[in-house]
Amino acid sequence: MKPDEIQDHFKPLLHQELIRLRAESEETAESRRPVELDQQSVGRLSRMDAMQNQAMASAVEARRGQRIRAIEAALSRMAEGEFGYCEECGEPIPFARLELDPTYGCCVACRSGRG
Repeated sequence: MKPDEIQDHFKPLLHQELIRLRAESEETAESRRPVELDQQSVGRLSRMDAMQNQAMASAVEARRGQRIRAIEAALSRMAEGEFGYCEECGEPIPFARLELDPTYGCCVACRSGRG
């Protein structure tokens, strides 16, 4: 596949995923808010559950944020004409690797330290 074809293949997929992740982030914002520690209205175990749920939601949001940044970096590489090329050695990244995750910026050899 030619570089333009590769970019044309992955660009809409990355945009769709970015839109989905941002929407999920907005939808789950409430679950990441600090837990109210009002002992009059909520029991100790309920507060602990709420704090655990808030911590898990925050961890999911952190992973979501990492993925958003990776997608934005891939889209930036597309805009610069560098998408599909290893950031370390400059060689083309195999299409099969990009199929696994189009945000990869390095070839297998460079990622594993063999490049």
